[in-house]
Amino acid sequence: MTASRTRSQRLRRNGRAAYLRFRRKLPRLLRSDDISLVLLAALIGVGAGVLVTAMVGVSKALHAAFFATRHGEVSGAVFVDPLRAVGMPVLGGLVIGAIGILLARRGRGTVVDPVEANALHGGRLSLKDSLILVVQTMVSNGFGASVGMEAGYTQGGAAFASGLGRLLRVRRADLRMLVGCGTAGAIAAAFDAPLTGAFYAFELIIVTYTVGSLAPVVVASICAVGVTRLFLTPVTLQFGFSGPLSGSDYVLVMIMGILCAGLGIVLMRGVALAESLFRRSRISLALRPAVGGLLVGLMALVTPAVLSSGHSALHVGFDAYYPAGFLVLLIVLKSLASAISIGSGFRGGLFFASLFIGAMFGKLVAVIWITGFGLQTPSVVIAVIGMSAMATAVVGGPLTMSFLALETTGSLPLTIAVLAASVLSSMTVRRTFGYSFATWRFHLRGETIRSAADIGWMRELSVGRMMRRDVRTVPSTLTLEQFRRDFPLGANQRAVLVDDLGRYAGIILVADAHGADADGADVAVETIAELARNRKDVLLPHMNIREAASLFATSQTEELVVVDGRETLRVLGLLTEQFALRRYNAELDRQSRDLTGV
Repeated sequence: MTASRTRSQRLRRNGRAAYLRFRRKLPRLLRSDDISLVLLAALIGVGAGVLVTAMVGVSKALHAAFFATRHGEVSGAVFVDPLRAVGMPVLGGLVIGAIGILLARRGRGTVVDPVEANALHGGRLSLKDSLILVVQTMVSNGFGASVGMEAGYTQGGAAFASGLGRLLRVRRADLRMLVGCGTAGAIAAAFDAPLTGAFYAFELIIVTYTVGSLAPVVVASICAVGVTRLFLTPVTLQFGFSGPLSGSDYVLVMIMGILCAGLGIVLMRGVALAESLFRRSRISLALRPAVGGLLVGLMALVTPAVLSSGHSALHVGFDAYYPAGFLVLLIVLKSLASAISIGSGFRGGLFFASLFIGAMFGKLVAVIWITGFGLQTPSVVIAVIGMSAMATAVVGGPLTMSFLALETTGSLPLTIAVLAASVLSSMTVRRTFGYSFATWRFHLRGETIRSAADIGWMRELSVGRMMRRDVRTVPSTLTLEQFRRDFPLGANQRAVLVDDLGRYAGIILVADAHGADADGADVAVETIAELARNRKDVLLPHMNIREAASLFATSQTEELVVVDGRETLRVLGLLTEQFALRRYNAELDRQSRDLTGV
C-alpha cells in the first residue's frame, strides 16, 4: 500500500514537472514557430464561433419568450403585442439598472474594450469584466433595447484571446495580434463573412497589416465561421446584380458617401447628447435604463423595427417597398431609439443599427433619385451602398464594409461602388469629425487615442522609469566658496538645490559656479541659489516620454529634476534629455522589430 502511494506521488510530481517544462518552453515555441501561432489562432477562432453561436441562441430565445414572435425575430415582426413592446424594454432597463448597482458596490469601473486594450494596454483585457459586459449586452438586446450585440461578440472573443495569450506568456506584439484574431473570429461568425472579420481586425483592432499576421487572423475567421455554420443557417443578400454601373450611377455613389458621413456624425453626436441629457436629469442612475426602455417601447408601438439590433428588420426592409415618408420615419425612430438606449445605460453597439439606418437611407435616396432623375439601378443596390457607407462613418473600416458587401451579395461591381462610397464616407468623417464611434467615446472620457495603434508603450515609458535616482542635493543657502570646495571641477556636472524645508529650489551647474568670477570682476554672488536654473520647470514621475520631451523643448534645457508633486517638491531624481531620447529611440526600434519580425 505504501509502495503504491509512493509511486502515485512520484507520478504526480513527474507530471507536474513535465507540465511546468512545457509551460516554460511553449512561449519560446510560439515566438519561433509560426505554425504554433496559427494553431493558437485557430483555437481562438473556434472559441469566438462558439461564443457568437451561444449569444445568438440566447438572444433569439429571449425574443421568442418576451415578445412571443416566431423564430425570435422581433424587429422584423409584422405585429408585436403593445403591452410586451412597451413593458419588456422597461423590465430590461430595471435589470440593467440592478446590475449597475451591484457593479458600483463592487467597485467595477469602465470596461476596457479591444480598441483601448490594443492602444493602451498591450492587448490585456479583464476576462471577468468582459463576461459581465457580454451578459449586459445579451440582456439589453434580449429585452428589446435598440442596441446591437457586435460589441459583446468582439469583447468576448478578444477577452478569450487575451486570456489565452497571457496564460501562454506571448510577446506584447503577439498578444495584440491574438486580440485581433478574437475580434476577427467574432465579426466573421456574426456576419458569416470571414474576409469581413479579418479586415475588421486589420483596420480597427490591429491597425497594421503584415504578412506575419495574415495567416493567424484569416485562420481565426475561417474557424469561427465554420463553427457557426454547424449550428446557424447563414443569411445572404444574393439578388443577382451584375452591373456595371454607369457614370451617373457613380455620381449618386459619391453623393451617398458624403450624405451617409453626415448622417453618421449626427448619430454619434446624438448618442453623446442623449448621455448628457440623462446625466443632467434628476433621474437616478439605476432608473435611467428603465426610462430609456420606456421611450424605446413607445416608439415600438409605431414600428417594431426599432426593437433590438434590427437584424431581421434589415432583411425584411431590403425586399419590401416602403414609401418615402415611412422610410424617413424608420430612419428617425431607429436613430432616436439607438441613441436613447445607449445614452440611458443599456450596453451594446451601433454597428448593426448603422447598417439598418444606412440601408433605409439608401432606399430613401433611391426613391428621390427615381422621381427626379429616373434611376435605372435597382434601389436595393443603393440600399447596400448606403448601408456600407453609413457603417463606415460610424464604425470605420472602408475595406471591412466593402468585403461585407462582397460576401453578403456576391456582386463584384457593387463591391467596387461600395468601396468608393465607403472611402469617401471615411474621408469625410475624418476631415470634419475626426472620430469613429469607439474613439469618439474615448474622446468624451478625456482620452486622446484615435485608433488601436499601440501607444501604450509610450505611456508606460514614464519619467519615473527613466530617471536617475542617485542625485546629490545641497542646501540653497550654501555659499559660492563652500560649493566650489565641495564640488571641484570634473567631480560632478550638476547639483540639485533644496531649501530649508527640503523642497526643490533649482539646478546649479558646477561649471557655472566655478566660472562666476572668471572675468576677474568683483563677485556679487553670495549664495549658489543666485546661480540656480530651472526653478519652476520640473518633471513628475507619471509623465510619459512625450510630455517630458515637450517640457524639455519649452524649458530649453538639457536636464530636469523629477519631484513627487508640484506642491511638496520633494526631489526624487533627475532626467536628461539625451537619455530620454535614447530610451525612446530604443523602444521605437523594438516596436518596429516586433511589427516587421526583423
